[in-house]
Amino acid sequence: MIAITEKTLKDLEFQTILVTIAEKCNTELGYEKAMAIEPIKEKEALFAELAYTNEYLASFSNNNALPNHGFETLTTDIKLLAIEDSFLELQSIRKISQLSLTTNQYLLYLKKFKDYYPNLFEKSSQIEFTTAISRVIDEVMDKYGEIKNDASPDLVNIRRSIQLVRGKINQSFGMALSHYNALGYLDEIRETIVDNKRVLAVSAMYRKKVKGTILGNSKTGSIAYIEPEATLKYSRELNNLEYEEREEIIKILRRLSAQLRPYTPLLIQYQEFLTAIDVIAAKAKYAKSIQGVLPKINTEKRLFFREAYHPILYSTNKAEGRATFPQTIELTNTNRIIVISGPNAGGKTISLKTIGLLQLMLQCGMLIPVHERSETFLFDRILTDIGDNQSIENHLSTYSYRLKNMNYFLKKCNSKTLFLIDEFGTGSDPELGGALAETFLEEFYHREAFGIITTHYTNLKILANELPFASNANMLFDEKSLEPMFKLHLGQPGSSFTFEVAQKNGIPYGLINRAKKKIENTKVRFDKTIATLQKERSKMEKTALTLKEEESKAREEGQKMEKINAKIQEKLERYQELYDANQRLIYIGQKIDDISEKYFNNKDKKTLIGDFLKMVEIENSKRKKISAKEKKQKEVIEKETVKEVTVKVEAIRKDKKVQKLKALKEEENKPKVTLKIGDRVRMKDGKSIGTIDKIEKNKATVNYGIFTSKVALEELEWVQQV
Repeated sequence: MIAITEKTLKDLEFQTILVTIAEKCNTELGYEKAMAIEPIKEKEALFAELAYTNEYLASFSNNNALPNHGFETLTTDIKLLAIEDSFLELQSIRKISQLSLTTNQYLLYLKKFKDYYPNLFEKSSQIEFTTAISRVIDEVMDKYGEIKNDASPDLVNIRRSIQLVRGKINQSFGMALSHYNALGYLDEIRETIVDNKRVLAVSAMYRKKVKGTILGNSKTGSIAYIEPEATLKYSRELNNLEYEEREEIIKILRRLSAQLRPYTPLLIQYQEFLTAIDVIAAKAKYAKSIQGVLPKINTEKRLFFREAYHPILYSTNKAEGRATFPQTIELTNTNRIIVISGPNAGGKTISLKTIGLLQLMLQCGMLIPVHERSETFLFDRILTDIGDNQSIENHLSTYSYRLKNMNYFLKKCNSKTLFLIDEFGTGSDPELGGALAETFLEEFYHREAFGIITTHYTNLKILANELPFASNANMLFDEKSLEPMFKLHLGQPGSSFTFEVAQKNGIPYGLINRAKKKIENTKVRFDKTIATLQKERSKMEKTALTLKEEESKAREEGQKMEKINAKIQEKLERYQELYDANQRLIYIGQKIDDISEKYFNNKDKKTLIGDFLKMVEIENSKRKKISAKEKKQKEVIEKETVKEVTVKVEAIRKDKKVQKLKALKEEENKPKVTLKIGDRVRMKDGKSIGTIDKIEKNKATVNYGIFTSKVALEELEWVQQV
């Protein structure tokens, strides 16, 4: 059971998250429900809510987008429907029809794609699917949301009579219009509509000559709007029929409401279901905007937020085009408390709020902006003390208020608590306040609570170093630029860089030196040592990064060298084979030459044939016999080699063709230079460079030194002077 105070929600700016999510809702009820989101007490309900949001988020990136879930609020209408003998107006019936239709479509969709959305399907399976509501409504209401003519026998007759009377009204009005227009009594506009009735636009001077009822005048008084006497009788009849129509519609709506009344609990369930879907959709939209994911939730006590972003800061910076720096932090049973130190405006408070807000969001069923390999566990309480909490109403100073808050911490803090304290111990005498803060920290430690605090107090940094299951951390600071790096580094306390920050803000160096002399040398040495250690660590990190880069480059170079060596070795082997083959051919040639010379001298064919056969047999004895299978394999390999070479040749040709086309395109895109006498030029497909001596029409005489040549200007290109 999780307990979160209003103060914690305020400290972590949780309301801003709720407003952002609520604004992404499509319905009024969804907005209200989103604004009322709070930590979920039951684990099963929390896991289910996280699963719903995660599945909805997945729908944005797959091909099975979830359908529309929008609806108009029916809370008042449903309450009225529950009252016996009451009836709903047509507008309310339309809303009920739409609610039923939307819910049923959603239920059918989730059933169809239950493999994609198993948790949402499980949620929807608890809702009854029925077409009875739509069927009852469709019997009396058409697709335009109006009562059908045949909704009752009486309504059919009434509407038929209404049509007949309207026809008579139009007929009698047309006759009056033609009559008075012929007499010249009407204004140019002739007629208009007043109170949904057609009236004659009579010039004011003739209004007494037109029989009928005056229903109004123009703004200038020059026109009188008169309903002709001939239509009055029919207008009264129409009014009576319209009254009867309204009475009949009320009877129909009363009967329809009675038929819908048994479905009141189901309608409430439908509205609650779609409202819940609306909030889930809003949380998924927000998760997408902050790159939220669902981290692993452990049963063991380990919080590991990797590359965690503060969601509000991330959204603000994203909108303004600025970078946001993520933090990585870990809390375990063997490292329960982390004391963060470092310069002001270095990001300590943001780091603290990031962890608290993300844990709170997760326990409210929201996805959070962390690396997907992050993990955490669930806390029963999250206690915070962040910012200036001076209470004017209670006449309490900042320190008094903080002591009162610490007292609350002492009452509630246990092994399932996450506490977050900003600027721990400040507000009082540094030594006395620091000693009390140290005692509080020891107490929280002995209660096995998990927590993160920020401080400038040296004694708290030392205590964190001495306690076995606590550790220090610092916000890195670049001493060269005197700018914070907004990067949390675990394992070492940080210097406040008080004097460095003062120097950056323009405080005279002489005053800073005087200030240094006023404090104890041990304090200066300790702070200086921490600053030096941070410098060394920063250098080591840069060196490690450089070494990694160099190692990576060396590995790449080594791989390249290995490939080159393999190619060289392969070439050497080929050259050796070629050399051996050539030597063998030379040897055979010499033998043939010797046999030929011998035959030339003695002309003995028998000896010639014998020597030649002997040489052939000797050479064949050196050959290796290969089987038909090996011969076939060799042929296949040769074919594949030829095929591979052909493919490579085609690729090279294609590449050359593309390069040629690219070169031609570049040539076309080059700004054309107007050639003139004295320019150095060459033929577009040549290499020799000459100078233009003369230009006549479209031809130029080019001097190449040894000879001259007449060439068309379009075939020449200008050569830049070296």
